[in-house]
Amino acid sequence: MTTDTLAERQARKRKRTLIGITVVFLVAIALYAAYAMLVLSQYESTENAYVGGNLVMVSPQISGTVMAINADDTQRVRAGSPIVELDPTDTEVALKKAGDQLGAVVSDLSERYAAIGQYQAVIRQRQVALALAKSDLARRAPLAASRTVSEETVTHAQQAVREAQAALEVAQHQLKVAQAGLAGVDIEHHPKVLGAKQAYIQAWIQRQRAQVIAPISGYVAKRSVQVGGRVTPQTPLMSIVPLEHVWIDANFKESSLANIRIGQPVLLESDMYGGRVEYHGKVLGLAAGTGSAFSVLPAQNATGNWIKVVQRLPVRIQIDPEELHDHPLRVGLSMHVEIDTHNRTGPALANQEPIHTVYSSQALDLPIAKAAEQADDIIRASRISG
Repeated sequence: MTTDTLAERQARKRKRTLIGITVVFLVAIALYAAYAMLVLSQYESTENAYVGGNLVMVSPQISGTVMAINADDTQRVRAGSPIVELDPTDTEVALKKAGDQLGAVVSDLSERYAAIGQYQAVIRQRQVALALAKSDLARRAPLAASRTVSEETVTHAQQAVREAQAALEVAQHQLKVAQAGLAGVDIEHHPKVLGAKQAYIQAWIQRQRAQVIAPISGYVAKRSVQVGGRVTPQTPLMSIVPLEHVWIDANFKESSLANIRIGQPVLLESDMYGGRVEYHGKVLGLAAGTGSAFSVLPAQNATGNWIKVVQRLPVRIQIDPEELHDHPLRVGLSMHVEIDTHNRTGPALANQEPIHTVYSSQALDLPIAKAAEQADDIIRASRISG
């Protein structure tokens, strides 16, 4: 009897233990279900995410032979620094020729402007001669009536007036010819001078472009140029990657996109640093189509053996610049992305146009005013010599 009682007690104990385990298991399932419904359902995550960035391709703006390369792969360059130098011989010759042409034009026009002054002086001289001839005729004509002077003398005086008048008309015609295309404009603003000046500035620009300038600051990648190679404006020399301006392209399944909105906060981890480094960011926007739709050879599903494949849509994510500065990333690295979708008031697609320039560079701007000053110096020197 004692043995049966002990067995019954052990059976009841096992039963209570199993019931307890079952209850704990059911409670755990219920708690996890509640957690999943209330918490986990508010987050969307993916491992299919990669760092993206701008790969700025550098090409020359003129044709030429490569003389020197000042930057190589993995090196950092600063915007505005010369990274490739082309043979400047052709551009220097063209600049010298343009300067000589500008000087020749100014010198020729200086002579024409000087000729105008000479013709004006001749006209004044002819006017004085005509006045003297008329005065002489006016004195002699009354004397001819009284036979004080001969008719021949009066005739000579009349001939002198006609000759002086003709000489004045010739001088006036020469002045008009000399003033053709010059009247009302000074030499600096004459069309021929302006045209030659623009040609000089263009040649100066071509000379400056013999140095290939880095348009942005960043790291050199994919260098393909070699010393001695002949390059054209269509030749890619290298690429520059500005790592301070990278983003994340996270490819979410189409079934996970319903709650993703622009502006939602994002938590990111990089395989490069592991879980010890966390990045924070926000959703910038959702792509207008799936990756397969924008591929070179898009899928054709109008076939008899169609099988549904879950598509993925790229979601672009901006990273906190300070965190990116402290822990720089590289283009193409893998990322773990988790989007907090609690706040779903934002738009799913961008609903306004950009209000500022997305990306720009002033490194390629040339000081045209300097070229204009050099051209003005040539103009002044040519006027003095002319």
